[in-house]
Amino acid sequence: MPARRRSAGSATSSSPLGSLMDVAPEQSTPVPLDDVDRQILVLVSQDSRRSQRALARELGMSAPAVGERVARLERLGVIRGYGVRVDWSAIGYPMAVYLTITAAQGFQQSAIVEQIAEIPELEALDVVTGAIDMLARLRVRDHAHLRQLLKRIWEIDGVLRTETSLSLIGVEPGNVVAELLSKADQ
Repeated sequence: MPARRRSAGSATSSSPLGSLMDVAPEQSTPVPLDDVDRQILVLVSQDSRRSQRALARELGMSAPAVGERVARLERLGVIRGYGVRVDWSAIGYPMAVYLTITAAQGFQQSAIVEQIAEIPELEALDVVTGAIDMLARLRVRDHAHLRQLLKRIWEIDGVLRTETSLSLIGVEPGNVVAELLSKADQ
């Protein structure tokens, strides 16, 4: 998909962030959570494979009541999905790479974002403020694989500059959900 330049007559594209502003923001209206909701979130964050029956036992509730609570949290977007953590080295992608991306003046960043989002090795992409426009985290097999990805990214119309940083050591954070929710009342 070719990059779109800002057009002088476009009302929706008044800035390079143009159509990115149409994307639903990650931030939404806070959902009121009671202690049971918080406990469910902490327990599920510790083990997302835990059954509703096991959750119910730990909470002293019925399984249907817990099921309704979980369904409500999913419906409201509090629980956005369930996942798996993998050993990247074990599956052949041992290198984590951070790539800062600067867009050319006047290019629609959404066009760049769309093309970078199509890269299977992309783990995360954030549009940021400051001297750069985007920060990508990629998973690669080796240096040759990294060079192939960089060539692909450099060919994206509108990408002015990139800077690559290789992760030397990854420090796994603790259970952020449990830590934040246990301090929510403090």
